[in-house]
Amino acid sequence: MADTGAVETLLRRIEKADDGVDSLEVATSLGVDHQVVVGAVKSLQAVGDMISAEQRSSKHWELSGEGTEIAEHGSHEARVFGSIPPEGLAQSELMVRRSIEDQVRGRLLLVQKGNTSQLEEKERNELKKRKLLCEVTVKTYWITKGSSFSTTITKQETELTPEMVANGSWKEKKFKPYNFDAMGVAPDCGHLHPLMKVRTQFRQIFLEMGFTEMPTNNFIESSFWNFDSLFQPQQHPARDQHDTFFLSDPALAHEFPQDYLERVKKVHSEGGFGSQGYKYDWKIEEAQKNILRTHTTAVSARMLYKLAQQKFTPVKYFSIDRVFRNETLDATHLAEFHQIEGVVADYGLTLGDLMGILHQFFTKLGITKLRFKPAYNPYTEPSMEVFSYHEGLKKWVEVGNSGVFRPEMLLPMGLPEDVSVIAWGLSLERPTMIKYGINNIRELVGHKVNLQMVYDGPICRLDS
Repeated sequence: MADTGAVETLLRRIEKADDGVDSLEVATSLGVDHQVVVGAVKSLQAVGDMISAEQRSSKHWELSGEGTEIAEHGSHEARVFGSIPPEGLAQSELMVRRSIEDQVRGRLLLVQKGNTSQLEEKERNELKKRKLLCEVTVKTYWITKGSSFSTTITKQETELTPEMVANGSWKEKKFKPYNFDAMGVAPDCGHLHPLMKVRTQFRQIFLEMGFTEMPTNNFIESSFWNFDSLFQPQQHPARDQHDTFFLSDPALAHEFPQDYLERVKKVHSEGGFGSQGYKYDWKIEEAQKNILRTHTTAVSARMLYKLAQQKFTPVKYFSIDRVFRNETLDATHLAEFHQIEGVVADYGLTLGDLMGILHQFFTKLGITKLRFKPAYNPYTEPSMEVFSYHEGLKKWVEVGNSGVFRPEMLLPMGLPEDVSVIAWGLSLERPTMIKYGINNIRELVGHKVNLQMVYDGPICRLDS
């Protein structure tokens, strides 16, 4: 919005001028910045045909900051030369003795007074080379009266209202021309939730690292694949109702690979493959119970069993999907969340390989502050928790769990004894909170849009 005083002053100047006025000259005479007058010109142009403004360009020479200082105090070399007496002078005393006439200063003063034409081209170029002088292009307006010139501004209407049509007042009003090329107001629309953005990033990173995505379209899983196949004992606290959602209909699964089920039962109750097992009475009734899967490691177990039924070749699997826990809701926990799982099966893998992959993985996501802490898992040994620093909470936050799958889990499947499997499970929500600086899970879920994930498979799979 242009200054009202500048607009009114500009109109009076134009009224008195016979052939027009120059915007720079007006600004100089008023003692204001040229852009103030330019703003007044733009404001009057928007009103209609009150004025006609032709843009012009001109070039002139101006002193640089150093050039201005030299014009005021003299050139550096002249000050030094003129301040040294025959007997010599200490440097500290030299800096305060200034009395000399020099040509550089004289030339700069000519430019400062607007007499640049008195300098030869060679002299200008020398000053320019020393960065004491620069050529400036100035854009000004030559302003003349328009077809509708007036010293008073009448506000133009921007909208024809029903009242104007009814009372006929539109006939006396001036309307601002419509700009049919103007962009309309951007419509309100949805956008990707932060979880969806980070999920896409995670998936792309896995694919770039050569991983294959596992099918995860079975939210309902049997306790056998969710717990027993992972060498997790049936009396483990995670299998209690206060940690797991059990189904009432259908309550039980009935189809399992029988030979594999018997090997799992034996390693739990009697031991085997170099392990003494848990020494308890393993019950098929517990393994049959249907639940909402508590982790996507159940999918990994299915895929590794499938891999063991053929000639072994190294593989890298990943999955990103929903899991369910009977959790108490707080700043970092929900009853439903998304787990990222990675599995690598090859000969001779170690915990060092796992840590290297995790560092590479998170670095690609932009998270570089990682810590690893020894942990215990029923189905991995050694095991470790993964922590990342949360800038918003100013503390280290656990983002996942990892380890090397135990022989008691792998060998009953039929995998070769010299094959190692490293695996990790990461929450999708916590890395998203770290990346976007979101401080709690409620804020994340309520971030602009409701949490929704695309799901295009059957709701459950109860067979083997």
